[in-house]
Amino acid sequence: MLQSLYLSINSLTGTIPLELGYSSSLSDIDLSTNLLAGALPPSIWNLCEKLASVRLHGNSLSGSLPEPALPNSTCKNLEALDLGDNQISGTFPEFITRFQGLKVLDLGKNMLSGQIPQSLGQLELEKLNLSNNNFSGMLPVFGNSKFGVEAFEGNSPGLCGVPLRSCAVTSRLSSGAIAGLVIGLMTGTVVLASLLIGYMQNKKKKSTSESEDEIEEGEDEENGGGIGGTGGEGKLVLFQGGEHLTLDDVLNATGQVMEKTSYGTIYKAKLADGGTIALRLLREGSCKDRNSCLSVIKQLGKIRHENLIPLRAFYQGKRGEKLLIYDYLPIRTLYHFLHESRAGKPVLNWARRHKIALCIARGLAHLHTGFEVPITHGNVRSKNVLVDDFFAARLTEFGLDKLMIPSVADEIVSVAKADGYKAPELQRMKKCNSRTDVYAFGILLLEILIGKKPGKSGRSGDHEFVDLPSMVKVAVLEETTMEVFDVEVLKGIRSPMEDGVVQALKLAMGCCAPVASVRPSMDEVVKQLEENRPRNRSALYSPTETRSEIGTPF
Repeated sequence: MLQSLYLSINSLTGTIPLELGYSSSLSDIDLSTNLLAGALPPSIWNLCEKLASVRLHGNSLSGSLPEPALPNSTCKNLEALDLGDNQISGTFPEFITRFQGLKVLDLGKNMLSGQIPQSLGQLELEKLNLSNNNFSGMLPVFGNSKFGVEAFEGNSPGLCGVPLRSCAVTSRLSSGAIAGLVIGLMTGTVVLASLLIGYMQNKKKKSTSESEDEIEEGEDEENGGGIGGTGGEGKLVLFQGGEHLTLDDVLNATGQVMEKTSYGTIYKAKLADGGTIALRLLREGSCKDRNSCLSVIKQLGKIRHENLIPLRAFYQGKRGEKLLIYDYLPIRTLYHFLHESRAGKPVLNWARRHKIALCIARGLAHLHTGFEVPITHGNVRSKNVLVDDFFAARLTEFGLDKLMIPSVADEIVSVAKADGYKAPELQRMKKCNSRTDVYAFGILLLEILIGKKPGKSGRSGDHEFVDLPSMVKVAVLEETTMEVFDVEVLKGIRSPMEDGVVQALKLAMGCCAPVASVRPSMDEVVKQLEENRPRNRSALYSPTETRSEIGTPF
């Protein structure tokens, strides 16, 4: 009896057959990333009470979604419904709000319009994507589920509500308003850090039709102390997706230190409405002059790609304090998945690792080729890769090296050397470019394949340096190449050659070539990874599947 149908990432054409709805034992359907067209057959809901997941992402399905024949169908076992990146039209299919067990809903990149029903907020969704449609009206209140701007961006300007702009008519800070922005430490048993934002609007208000709002030049209503110093004359720049971040919203935000990096300190900040943002306070004295800094920031603020974390806003104060504002994503880094305790974590089989590597490669390729002047990442490493529950990866910290004064840039290169990601040519030129990014990606791909941390061990008294390319070269010479792979990479695959594992190893070594000119471009890397996909990709969409719950991974 057919229980699971996994035919994703092929070249299937035609329509979804009506007969599919008569496979009475079918619970999981994955036909994503094919060339299927036409409407979704109504018979699919014949399986309603059995279905656990339906994934049809990335086809050319059209028309409106058919309703279940039974008006009160709840599809009680359905946890994931992914119909994103199709051509589905009509209004929001309100019957979906009856699917009380639904955890993942993706209707992004379709042609849906009208209002999103308020009843959607009653579902206990963990993942939601309604972006790039034509929805309008007020967003539902999602209760304990907090979704970022990316879940709703790309819709009608009339779409409003948290986390987008307020639906009520309110006064907004104009381009002549003043912003002072200060991070202050607080003592207390609950709050570890507080974000205190003081501001004062200029009496003369101006309107602007520009795509970004700038708030500059003036005096603070009140002064604050702490890490960022006092406020004062400064500039607040809002980019796409950050328009809702008015100073009123974050005046009483509280936060805590998440991490300290070479660039500065990262805070998790909670807003009064329950939303959360991530703030990066750049190190004092680490950045170039005011005008040079702002020019780079404006370029970074325009970058939008599904595998890159977007910059939502930037603040530059009179006394040199600089704050980058991002969406907060409660997900883990690739470093966490690979190197910290694996107990209870999802199995990182080859299909999942390949997906992560391909996401990273696509993000880097966009930086290198998506702009008139290429943008380098400058700090590619596993700690700067965020991985969600479905093993989609997004890069952080890209382009920040261009903000740094030479001494700080040199320090970051030194850290890259210690961590094993530094390209040989950086020893003499000390300036990152697209080829040094490719080298760092090669090390990262080896890290994904081998499962070992590159560079210095970091343990007290341990001065061992793990050179991943040399490790592979030795294994090849000794004809023990298969022993170099992480054990989870090889489990469940039919053949390292047929499933693209060997090709990925060769690609990684090509990226790590000592001579920069012979390294492939990131576009070429993406092409090779796409051409050598793993044959069995059925485990890509099992976010709750952990090592303790299953035996042999797919």
